[in-house]
Amino acid sequence: METIMYKTVQELIKESLPRTLSYGEYRAKVGELVAEGKSTGPKQTEALTNYTLLNDKRMKRFDKTVKVDTKSMAFISAITRKITFLVLTESWCGDAAPTLPVMNKIADSNPNISLKILLRDENLELMSHFLTEGTLSIPKLIIIDEVTGEVLGDWGPRPSTATEMVKEFKESFGTLTPEFKQDLQVWYNKDKGVTTLKDILARLPLK
Repeated sequence: METIMYKTVQELIKESLPRTLSYGEYRAKVGELVAEGKSTGPKQTEALTNYTLLNDKRMKRFDKTVKVDTKSMAFISAITRKITFLVLTESWCGDAAPTLPVMNKIADSNPNISLKILLRDENLELMSHFLTEGTLSIPKLIIIDEVTGEVLGDWGPRPSTATEMVKEFKESFGTLTPEFKQDLQVWYNKDKGVTTLKDILARLPLK
């Protein structure tokens, strides 16, 4: 009888790290896809291409507008543990555009934190360990101890306020409409990454 060997989360993470992109590399890749009229992932549709184009514009804006306040900066600066932010995402993901720039700002604020990005659909086995209510929802941030490989926590796919907005809308109407998704982006614009920053910092170890 053949024995099926399952890889641990730590093994999957270790195998994935050489395939990761830095934030700058990811931004460049998305820019190239926009120029080619494409998106990440095996499935290529006009809708996904349009979302990728829209997200590229949004990320450029959030890269400029997201700020880390003084109190949060002090918290981030106090982290002495070597940490990797491993993020699973895709170029067409509407929730990634406003939240990835926040993760990048955090990583940029402390040399002990590094941000690495993976494409979800190329890493489904790893993604399967970090489902949200049984779904492959992204972005998904996995917080890893760089020395031991231990998973310290995870976050995603949305900041807490946006999660509540989505939950309430689904309970009332069953599915998310284009109008609601637009309202959600308006909220992201007004929030300017503040809630995402607060939520992620709450998951970080100080030591």
